[in-house]
Amino acid sequence: MKFNQSTYLQRIQYTGSLAPTLDVLQNLQRAHLFQVPFENLDVYLKRPIELGIDPFYTKIVQDNRGGFCYELNGLFFELLRSLGFEAAMVSCRVFDDKKGYGAEFDHLAILVKIGESRYLTDVGFGDFTMKPLHFVLEETQKDPNGIFVFDTYEKDYFRINKKTNDVWRPEYIFQDKTRALTEFAGMCHYHQHHPESHFTGKRLISKPLENGRITLTGNILKRTSGDKVEETPINNEEEFNNILLDSFQVRL
Repeated sequence: MKFNQSTYLQRIQYTGSLAPTLDVLQNLQRAHLFQVPFENLDVYLKRPIELGIDPFYTKIVQDNRGGFCYELNGLFFELLRSLGFEAAMVSCRVFDDKKGYGAEFDHLAILVKIGESRYLTDVGFGDFTMKPLHFVLEETQKDPNGIFVFDTYEKDYFRINKKTNDVWRPEYIFQDKTRALTEFAGMCHYHQHHPESHFTGKRLISKPLENGRITLTGNILKRTSGDKVEETPINNEEEFNNILLDSFQVRL
């Protein structure tokens, strides 16, 4: 289905200004995160994910689904460009405590230039930032989801770090280099099919709530509200599908 800006904005329930400003970028990111879940259900069901704006649009907007980074940030990038933002896709290598940094094109994120400043915006990394991050080094930035800071890494890479419980942990590294969507095809295939991909093991769908988060992983539904965590087992596929519809407005 052909990309339609107005229908996309309806999908994320955004009705504000469309000027390419920082306030608008912040509001668009927040709206997107609350309305479009991060999910790997097609990967788990072995439904192929085609890398392209039209299939992304059909799935996320027309079919009211979520997706993973290539889909979510790929389509969000198209929306930003259609609104006049100066945006560029970047390739990120995600940090893993056991394996270190992933391969190039492991993750897709977006850099947006507004005036003389640039911002990292990412609607495809699960429980990451609620707001775009100012792309400046060694400046601590507070976000509703935590405290973040950019620094440098070897071989011309930049690193984004998150502070949790007074401990800094890397999230991912990236080069300041504009990428095309087609360059992510190899890793998109890897994450759909390789047994070592963290997307092929368990089904997952997740989105933020006003004071927490709701996540369905495997057969467990987890709700957080402030410091309160509630976990509920899912006993069968009927329950699973009902939760998808009631909590995420997703129908497979």
